[in-house]
Amino acid sequence: MTLRRKLMLVALSTLVLPVVGAWFVRQMDVLLRQGQAQALTASAHAMARSLVVIGATLPHRKDGWYVQRSVQPISVDGYGDDWAPMTPWQMTVPGDGKAMLATSGHQLYLFARVADTSRQRVDVDDPMAMQADHLTLVLARGDRRARYLLASAAPGAFTARPLHVPESFPQTLSGVWQEDGSGYQVEMALPDDPALSGIGLAAFDGAHPVASANTPPVHPLWRYLPALASQLAQLAPPRTRARLLAPSAWLLAQSGSLSMGDQREPGWLAATVYRLLLAAPLSEPVMWTADSPQIGTPEVLSALGGTPASRWREGRLRGSVLLTVAVPIRVDGHVVAALSLEQASRALPLLANRALAGLLMASFGVLLLAALVLFIFATRLSLRLGRLRDAAESAQAHDGRFDGPFPQVQAQDELGDLARSFARLFDVVGGYTDYLRTLASKLSHELNTPLAIVKSSLDNLDHSGLPESAQPYLDRARDGVLRMGQLVRAMSETSRMERAIAAAEAEEMDLVDVVGGCAEAYRALLGSRRLYVELPEQPLPLHGAPELVAQALDKLFDNAMSFTPQDGWIRIGLYATADGAEIEVANQGPPLPEAMAGRLFQSLVSMRDKAERGGTPHLGLGLYVVRLVAERHGGRAEAHNLENGAGVAFCLLLRGMPRQRLG
Repeated sequence: MTLRRKLMLVALSTLVLPVVGAWFVRQMDVLLRQGQAQALTASAHAMARSLVVIGATLPHRKDGWYVQRSVQPISVDGYGDDWAPMTPWQMTVPGDGKAMLATSGHQLYLFARVADTSRQRVDVDDPMAMQADHLTLVLARGDRRARYLLASAAPGAFTARPLHVPESFPQTLSGVWQEDGSGYQVEMALPDDPALSGIGLAAFDGAHPVASANTPPVHPLWRYLPALASQLAQLAPPRTRARLLAPSAWLLAQSGSLSMGDQREPGWLAATVYRLLLAAPLSEPVMWTADSPQIGTPEVLSALGGTPASRWREGRLRGSVLLTVAVPIRVDGHVVAALSLEQASRALPLLANRALAGLLMASFGVLLLAALVLFIFATRLSLRLGRLRDAAESAQAHDGRFDGPFPQVQAQDELGDLARSFARLFDVVGGYTDYLRTLASKLSHELNTPLAIVKSSLDNLDHSGLPESAQPYLDRARDGVLRMGQLVRAMSETSRMERAIAAAEAEEMDLVDVVGGCAEAYRALLGSRRLYVELPEQPLPLHGAPELVAQALDKLFDNAMSFTPQDGWIRIGLYATADGAEIEVANQGPPLPEAMAGRLFQSLVSMRDKAERGGTPHLGLGLYVVRLVAERHGGRAEAHNLENGAGVAFCLLLRGMPRQRLG
């Protein structure tokens, strides 16, 4: 059986039943939610009509100022410390200002803050008071209006100037004026008269006068109404929190709580399963609490716009969900308020989890068996793939040769086919590698005799009295024979070098002396180039062959000299590592091509396009020798471009040659 069929059978046996079951339970949860939302919405519509019928106190305008309830006594000092808990619910004042109204005890307080960096302050009795910075306050009782001027030339207490005050209104009002670099603020106590129906407030900026600032619009006062809360409590369903909200979502009345009665609390596992697997998308828990004077949730704003809305949220208690519905309250066809009903429940999670539990109990045995089979199969597959990967890496590290039988070749599935293909591939690559490794010695041996024949023939031609016009052709033929002879000698030297490296004997050496001595010898070869040497202060011992290290360093220095410009630099560094040493030869010059990154240290690979150093051909064998020396010392050779793009660095990582044990 193929691996594809095995994996398909295992996947189908473990996934089909849970996926279908979870989808079914989730659809059931969606239907239950829709039914509960529809029922609560119907109750909300019935309550809204009942409030209109019984003549409940409802707003009659869409704009108004809300009077908050202060939880602490308010001291009239002109500072906003007492108002800090109520600051998030400030109201806008014409003239770039903010204001708050609050009750504390039996007193009504006003706090206003105006942003005004220009200073044109005068007292209220000054003839220019109406043209300087000031506030205009209007108190309303039904259709009657009283207008006051609030101004002060300096911080401190002030008395409002009556502009138009009927007899039933207070003739004097006092407060405290404070200011700073960004503006000024006013705090004052107002009469908490039940007949007071509205307040108007506007700021006048003397630097930018606006005529309408002296005639502010009057806004009705909204506040929490305990009588209206009692009416809500009589109409609301049990275990439901009801809220009546004015336009702009100000809270007018509230009743009930989010009690869930004796509903059993699900465990943490059941709650997690419901939230992650079964529940349709839930909104985050609402941040508005019972103490908030403004409940601006999306469903409330939708209801104030005339469209009923509902929303499901995660409950604050574990394993609970919260349903909120909001419906508009209409009077004479106009939306004057919104009614919000909230119910917290654990019934839906419990029902969904109970349905899922039955499914899980029926399929638990099958899932457990399938999981065990899948685990065993995956483990065996991982081990097989790991052995195949290790064999491929081992063959790659040994130039395509693999010692011993290739693993997995007897398997009758796709992995077996892949292993047999790899085995054939590495056999071919190993054969080519062996052929290339011996090619230099074979060519040098086979070309010696033809070269000798050609050389002797050219000598005979030279002595046979050729005409003067043929002499250039003879010289060029001799030059070609000379270069071919150099090639043959270079290939022969490489073959001898491989055998010499393999037969080298190790000894204890100090790499600081070896690298330092070589670096000093190189200075005479630099010409106008600069040489930098970085050596550790302490000795760096290593068990290896010093002549091989010096020879590898010669090859690296020769390579650096070939690519360094006449006014460039070469750096030779020796650094200690955790398990040996690192020799780095860096030079200024062109960067390495990305395509050559993994081939530089292979035999017969060179980046030079033509012969260098007096016409000597370059076979790319120097870096190959460096690689052999590094491998003989248990390390490796690397090359990379410098970070600033100024050149190339070649690194020789050495760990030391193995120590021989005496029998």
